[in-house]
Amino acid sequence: MDRAELTTEQVLKRDIPWEAYMTTKLISGTGLQLLRRYDNRAESVRAQLLDDDGPAYVQVFVSILRDIYKEETVEYVLALIDEMLTANPKRARLFHDKSLANEDTYEPFLRFSSTCRMSLNKYLNYSCLAHNWPLFDSLLLLWKGNWFIQEKSCKILSLIVSARPKYQDGVIANGASSNSKTKLTTIDDVLKGLVEWLCTQLKKPSHPSRGIPTAINCLAALLKEPVVRSSFVQADGVKLLIPLISPASTQQSIQLLYETCLCVWLLSYYEPAIEYLATSRALPRLVDVVRSSTKEKVVRVVVLTFRNLLSKGTFGAQMVDLGLPQIVQSLKAQAWSDEDLLEALNQLEDGLKDNIKKLSSFDKYKQEVLIGHLDWSPMHKDPLFWRDNITCFEESDFQILRVLLTIMDSSTDPRALAVACFDLSQFVQHHPAGRVIVNDLKAKERVMKLMNHESVEVTKNALLCIQRLFLGAKYASFLQV
Repeated sequence: MDRAELTTEQVLKRDIPWEAYMTTKLISGTGLQLLRRYDNRAESVRAQLLDDDGPAYVQVFVSILRDIYKEETVEYVLALIDEMLTANPKRARLFHDKSLANEDTYEPFLRFSSTCRMSLNKYLNYSCLAHNWPLFDSLLLLWKGNWFIQEKSCKILSLIVSARPKYQDGVIANGASSNSKTKLTTIDDVLKGLVEWLCTQLKKPSHPSRGIPTAINCLAALLKEPVVRSSFVQADGVKLLIPLISPASTQQSIQLLYETCLCVWLLSYYEPAIEYLATSRALPRLVDVVRSSTKEKVVRVVVLTFRNLLSKGTFGAQMVDLGLPQIVQSLKAQAWSDEDLLEALNQLEDGLKDNIKKLSSFDKYKQEVLIGHLDWSPMHKDPLFWRDNITCFEESDFQILRVLLTIMDSSTDPRALAVACFDLSQFVQHHPAGRVIVNDLKAKERVMKLMNHESVEVTKNALLCIQRLFLGAKYASFLQV
C-alpha cells in the first residue's frame, strides 16, 4: 500500500514483534510488560492505563522512536500516540511530567541524519549541541520519513509543544533543568525548525491533498507562541496564508478556512505580521468570507480579527470602504448563539462608527472609488456633499473622474456601474464646467454603451447621466433622481 495514504486504523492492525525487540535489547523488560498490557486493548482499557501510569507509557513510546528505526514499527508507535492524543489532547501534558524531566521528548520527532545537518545549522547553536550528538544519529522523522510519519510527527510534536508548562519548579519546559550542565536543544530551536517544515508544506506540499491542511492545523496551534509568530513572519509565511482565505462550501474546506482565519487572528496580535497584512489582499478576502459565511466559528474568528486590526494604521478606513459597517449590521440581525461573537460585533460596530466620524466625507468617497467598491452609501445622493466637495474632483487632473470611467469600462458589478453613472451625472450638475470636462474625457461613449445593460438599475442611471450631459448644468437640476 502507498504509505502516503495510510491511516492510523490500518497501521494499528499490524502485529509488532515486541518480544524480538526485547531479545535484541532495543526495549527493556519493563517496557515489554507495559506494551503487552496496552497493545491491542479496548479503548476504555487503554484510557485507564494512561490515567494510572501515563508517563511510563510515554517513556516507552519515546524510547522506541529513539532506538528503533524499522519503518513499520515507527509508524505503529506514532499511530498509538496519535490515537492517544486524538481521544484526549490533554494527554500531551504527559510528555512534560516531572518523572520525564531528564527525557528529551522532542528529540524523536526531530531527529536528523548526517545529510540534514546543514539545514539544522540554520537554527541550532553548534555549541549547544556539542554535548548531545545522539540528536543527529538517526532518521529525521519530520523531514525524511514517508508522509504518514511526517504528518503524525508534525501533529504530535505540535500538541506536545503547545501543552508544555512555561516554567515549573525550576524545570524548563524542554526538559532541561535550569541548573543542569547538560546542553539540550532549546524549545525555541525546536519551534523554528518546525516552522521551516510547515512553510515548506505550504509552498510545496509533500501530500497533494493533506499537506496544506496538516500545516495549517499545526500552525493554528503553534502561532500562540511568540517565537513561532516571529519565525513565521521572517520566513515570509504570511503571504502563504492569503490565497487560502476564500469562501468555502464543503465541510473539509470550511475547516481549512476556519483554521487559516484562526492563524490570521493569532498573527493580528503581532505588529510585524500586521504590517504585512496591511499591504496584502488579506482584508478584502476576510470581508468576502464574513459576508458569505454562515458557519458561526468562521464568522467569530474573522470578526475578532477585524476588532484587533480596526485601530491599526489604515485598516479602519479600509473596512469602511469595503462596506463592513453594512455587513456588521446584517450579521447583528442574525441569531448567533455565541455571546462573544455578539459582543465583538457590537464593539466592531462602535469602532467603525468612530472611524467614519474621523474621515472627511470626501476622503471616504475617494477611498471607495479608488478601491472600486461603489455602493449607495449616503454621500452619493447627498446634495451637500456635492456642493461642498465639487472642487475636490479637480485634484490630480480629475483623477476620481478618470477612475469612475475605468470602473465603467471594466467592472462587472451592476451596482458599481450604476453608482459610477450617477456620480458622473452629479459632477455634471454641480461643477460649472462639468459638461465640458466630462465630454473632454470621452465619457459620453462609455455611458451610452451602458444604456443597453441588462440591469435596470444601470440603464436608469446611464440615462440620467446622458440627459444631464445633453442638457448641461443649467437644466440638469430639473431632472428626477
